[in-house]
Amino acid sequence: MEFSVFGDKFAGDSGITQLMHDLNDGLTNPNAIMLGGGNPAQIPAMVDYFNQLLVDMAATGELTNSITNYDGPQGKDRFITALAALLKQHYGWDISSENITLTNGSQSAFFNLFNLLAGKCRHGVNKKILLPLSPEYIGYADAGLDDDMFISYQPTISLLNDGLFKYHIDFSQLVIDDSIGAICASRPTNPTGNVLTDDEIKQLDALAQAHNIPLIIDNAYGMPFPDIIFADVTPFWNSNTILCMSLSKLGLPGIRCGIVIANKEIITALTNINGIINLAPGSLGPAIADKLISRNDLLRLSHEVIRPFYQRKAQHAVSLLQRYITDERFRIHKPEGAIFLWLWCNQLPISTKELYRRLKARGVLIVPGEYFFIGLAKPWSHSQQCLRMNYVQSDEKMEQGIKMIAEEITRAYAEG
Repeated sequence: MEFSVFGDKFAGDSGITQLMHDLNDGLTNPNAIMLGGGNPAQIPAMVDYFNQLLVDMAATGELTNSITNYDGPQGKDRFITALAALLKQHYGWDISSENITLTNGSQSAFFNLFNLLAGKCRHGVNKKILLPLSPEYIGYADAGLDDDMFISYQPTISLLNDGLFKYHIDFSQLVIDDSIGAICASRPTNPTGNVLTDDEIKQLDALAQAHNIPLIIDNAYGMPFPDIIFADVTPFWNSNTILCMSLSKLGLPGIRCGIVIANKEIITALTNINGIINLAPGSLGPAIADKLISRNDLLRLSHEVIRPFYQRKAQHAVSLLQRYITDERFRIHKPEGAIFLWLWCNQLPISTKELYRRLKARGVLIVPGEYFFIGLAKPWSHSQQCLRMNYVQSDEKMEQGIKMIAEEITRAYAEG
């Protein structure tokens, strides 16, 4: 069968689909050690909370109402209004319900945003999305209708104590001209756990405004919810910022609810796209989140349950890696947020794709780093030396998996 150009691009293999296949396969294999996918942890306190909340919603009829009726293409009005009020109250942002639209997960939000702002434009110009710091989220890579939609730059690397390191944006490299349609950065960053500093965000905002393009911030793990962020930074939004959030990392990935906060022009455009592509975003997630807000539990659970859980897990995983991998060439990106650790095996004599295959054969699933270096103008050996590791599994599973990762890294170095 002959597919269209669209079909050839989106029906083929990609890094993100391989990642999700591995995630699904691992969930059906009770012996697999899932250190690869982005599924959030089953935090007992959150599971108990959601179970009781759904019981309460079923008893009042709210659950049935949310799954038997369409919302409008912007999403559930009650939740949007409550969220706007919450953000205005806590951060003083000048927003209303006209500044928020919902999507069926963040992935669909970014697909719509990237193709709204970049690709083939009037007068024959092909605009790109600037990713100011590479590596970036694997899910961006194939989200453009047009090929070659992204351009990114190598970061500067600070070597820290205790075998840690940190990426920073190298502003001296960034080139912004008429070919750039938007700047996009995740904060905290998937895959590295890096958090852009307040100063870096301010500089990106100034560049975006100077060139009359929006700054997109992927806030799927950030503040105020789910608050999986361990660095001392300030949430950021203004009328030139497109802030993308999600309910997934609260512990609700299956309901596929993304949130976009932007100026009215962007929100109107995304809402109209929703109507054409989806009719309307799903209703169950917003109904649940609206109850969380009305009970004053959304921020409380994020600050008191979710963030401490992940911070302890991150610290424990770092200590295990440092115990089992003592080679000085091995470093860990400073864990500042998200649900991953980013491992750098400097001078590794094999690619991390080969390391991935060796570990997968032993039942340990991680993600090779090559997939995350999107839009670089030239090859970078560093991209073949890094791994993304999810740290949300049980402490016992984490130790089993890290032992095998250590064995394979040691073996690779020994092979030279």
